[in-house]
Amino acid sequence: MIIEFSAEEEMLRQQVRRFAQEKILPLTAKVEETENVGPQLVKMMGEQGLYTIFIPEQYGGVGLKVVSICIVREELCKVSSQADLAFTYGGLGTYGITYAGNEQQKKKYLPRVVKGEMVGAFALTEPSAGSDVAAMRTTARREGDYYVLNGEKIFITFSDVAKFWLTFAKTDPTKGRKGISLFIVDVPTPRAEMRRFPIIAGLPEISLIFTDCKIPRENLVGAEGDGWDIALGATLNTFRITVGAAALGMAEAAFAEAYRYAQKREAFGQPIGYYQAIQLKLADMATEIEAARWLVYRAAYLRDKGVPRNLKMASMAKLFATEVAGRVTDEAVQIHGGYGLCKEFKVERLFREARMPRIYEGTSEIQRLTIARELMKRGIED
Repeated sequence: MIIEFSAEEEMLRQQVRRFAQEKILPLTAKVEETENVGPQLVKMMGEQGLYTIFIPEQYGGVGLKVVSICIVREELCKVSSQADLAFTYGGLGTYGITYAGNEQQKKKYLPRVVKGEMVGAFALTEPSAGSDVAAMRTTARREGDYYVLNGEKIFITFSDVAKFWLTFAKTDPTKGRKGISLFIVDVPTPRAEMRRFPIIAGLPEISLIFTDCKIPRENLVGAEGDGWDIALGATLNTFRITVGAAALGMAEAAFAEAYRYAQKREAFGQPIGYYQAIQLKLADMATEIEAARWLVYRAAYLRDKGVPRNLKMASMAKLFATEVAGRVTDEAVQIHGGYGLCKEFKVERLFREARMPRIYEGTSEIQRLTIARELMKRGIED
């Protein structure tokens, strides 16, 4: 299969590349060390029109296209993973509303997301429920015109910037995953508390505590029990492909740094790039990056075409690209030697950042299990 980007997609890539170099790059130091640049990044994404990619036309967007999201994430991650997340949460934090929300909910939130006036956070993970989503303990008890939430969410990226949290809770704990529902928790809401814990790889992370937190009945997204399908069947199975694109951008940035360094760093009278040991590393890095690019964009292309049962390809793209990013950034540090561990060298940051995509939105182990299950159900020809 030949993957060819349309003229519009190529224009988007060039637009985002210029934006990242001219606007995001000067913020790199702040993005790395400061917690409060999120609102500024969200505003910049809105002004650039990037959030339109996530939102249907009738609410001010251009309609969700996974290939376009991949292009943006790849280009942003070459410069800043924080900027990438500021972009991504315009979609990950709102897709539940786009997919299953009613007209009132869509009109209330989606047009403001397009303008960069707000983004949402995706509150799914819990201290004892990460990969095992069905083990979540957060509950939502119906009381008249309200639901009362109790529980804790953890690793909720961008929740300190978000104006609402898409929060998953069990409305019927006896039904396991079929008892999970989705709620919009507006920020602020009484008895909903944020607690910060140390920055992870330059990114602030938040836990959310709900203590008898009353949520209006109209903030239920879809019907009771729809949460599992919204979280796994729709949101994550769409966005995990784009995680592969983000990892691809990280790998490309690390490779570029390693290549340039190998041309100028001399040892034993010549640049280290002339030594076969370094050349073999660069050859493997370039090959794996190219393979990851094809897998990611093929999965994105199939998703946009509405190809059924794209779950296997989505998991393959996420798994392979994120593992490649880990290997490439590791080799980039190795090529830099001791300098690769110094913060003033970009590869040090990329090495830390590339570790995260192998965990969030489904660990590499979960992706392998998903691929294996799909193979057992569908066979190798599907």
